[in-house]
Amino acid sequence: MNRLTLLAGLILVLVTGCNFGASTPQPTLEPVSTTPPTLTPIPTLTFTPTPVIISIQVTAELINCRSGPGTIFDTLTEIQQGRTLRASARNDSATWFYVNDPGNPGGFCWVSADVTQVSGEASLLPVMQPPIAMVTNVDLRVEPNRIDVNCSQFPQTVFFEALVTTNGPTLLTWKWEISNGAVSDVGTLIIESAGTQAINEYYQINSANDYWVKLNVLTPNEVIEQATFRVSCTP
Repeated sequence: MNRLTLLAGLILVLVTGCNFGASTPQPTLEPVSTTPPTLTPIPTLTFTPTPVIISIQVTAELINCRSGPGTIFDTLTEIQQGRTLRASARNDSATWFYVNDPGNPGGFCWVSADVTQVSGEASLLPVMQPPIAMVTNVDLRVEPNRIDVNCSQFPQTVFFEALVTTNGPTLLTWKWEISNGAVSDVGTLIIESAGTQAINEYYQINSANDYWVKLNVLTPNEVIEQATFRVSCTP
């Protein structure tokens, strides 16, 4: 009886171990995302350099503060001895300094190193190029500004003169224009320093009328100045 019970148990163990129909459960695989991660940009740090400011003291009795670095530029302000100025730039050779203009709040002008004393290292100042000189005034006149002649006395000659003022050296170009449609060729003049230059022209008038003459400054900046004159005649 014991033998039969032992044999039956052994058969049951063998049958259970040979159960090929049962499958081993496999783990479930989660899908892998292909979307790239979002990258947060790193902020860029901007550094603004601190402007260099150097104190300059006027050593001469009276100096000129000019529109550009040189005596060829016009004077904007006269500054007394002992005045302290703030320089923010210089020319290439550090012989002129760009300073706050005490005669024009918020404005600037140039002073010479020869008549000032620098408190600090001038080479640290940034270099500023000379400004472009400009035409600042035009005064136009006609001679004679009125003509009254016999109608048989034409043509009559009229002279034009323009006094052109610039604040520094420049190349001046211009042309004349008359109300009857005549236009001159372009004139050219090299101006070596600030000041006033005279430009002259003449024209022949062939009949009575009210005329105007116009000077068109083309460079360094556009300026137009006009004058009128009357021409009359009696038979």
